[in-house]
Amino acid sequence: MSRPTNDTLLRALLREPTDYTPVWLMRQAGRYLPEYRETRARAGSFLDLCKNPGFATEVTLQPLARFPLDAAILFSDILTVPDAMGLGLYFADGEGPRFERPLRTEAAIRELSVPGMESLQYVFDGVSEISKALKGSVPLIGFSGSPFTLACYMIEGGGSDDFRNVKALMYSRPDLLHRILDINAQTVVKYLNAQIERGAQAVMVFDTWGGALSTHAYREFSLRYMQQIVDGVTRTRDGEMVPLVLFTKGGGQWLEDIAQTGCDAAGLDWATDLGVARARVGHRIGLQGNIDPGVLMGSPQGVEAEVKRVLEDFGPHYGHVFNLGHGISQHAPHDNVRVLVSTVHEHSRRMRAEQPFGESAAPVEDWVSPIIQL
Repeated sequence: MSRPTNDTLLRALLREPTDYTPVWLMRQAGRYLPEYRETRARAGSFLDLCKNPGFATEVTLQPLARFPLDAAILFSDILTVPDAMGLGLYFADGEGPRFERPLRTEAAIRELSVPGMESLQYVFDGVSEISKALKGSVPLIGFSGSPFTLACYMIEGGGSDDFRNVKALMYSRPDLLHRILDINAQTVVKYLNAQIERGAQAVMVFDTWGGALSTHAYREFSLRYMQQIVDGVTRTRDGEMVPLVLFTKGGGQWLEDIAQTGCDAAGLDWATDLGVARARVGHRIGLQGNIDPGVLMGSPQGVEAEVKRVLEDFGPHYGHVFNLGHGISQHAPHDNVRVLVSTVHEHSRRMRAEQPFGESAAPVEDWVSPIIQL
């Protein structure tokens, strides 16, 4: 596996110097694009779209045809994993994802097991097909949900405002929750390794609901199992590094803990100041993020100003991948997306030219150690 022609994203995640800040967008292949909606209509349903490698390839490539993004991300869904475990995933109109057989009894939890990866072959076929279609242009990012986030859906049976069933289990039978999480972590390791084997050049773990936990619970029930993933995922293929990104939405307060896992980069939502985050972790990991997706609902001038602010918060340093703090809205105007991407590229190049690496843009650990020691 050789690096793509545009390997800026990979170099940024590995904290290597880059000519500009690379950018991709969470949910960049999605409902805000009319071509996506047309493909989904042809597929018949969201699940059929996910499970057909041809359709998945088509929608993965669609945003790259519109915008000069620095990466493609596999089109799939985090809930394909519990679906492979036999929980019966379906999508109800107006209700989002649901499971026919949520984990509500001890017997069901005891019966849970790591599924054979052949049940997810359609995902791996999609990775292979997308990799081929990219023709070495930009990296392909593979992904999975975190063990805790997957468990939330598996126990609640779908989305939740308060995770009452998860927390009831956590505080009454933590042994059962740990069993689910361990099986999820084992599965995610196999799942991500299979994606890497088929051509994913970076992988990301989405811990969407980790921020709903207390600090103690986060470390015990979320971070512990993401550590298992960091330790188990193959981080090289054919002599090339495969960066791994951990993203806990609402997890900025645990950034140091995330850095200690040994991941290559941490994703941040928009509630965390990038400059402060960089001061906290130094050059130990890269940072990804973190503009508010709502900015795209404003004016083009507002988008440009906010992009510049985020870039300047981080500074003209390496180790930054520009992204939204969460997924792009289906209502985001295309012109604003175009402004965001072009401003990231142009302004970050200008910042590098004005303050090149090796001068006052020295690695952050050179100047931040007194802060950390406090």
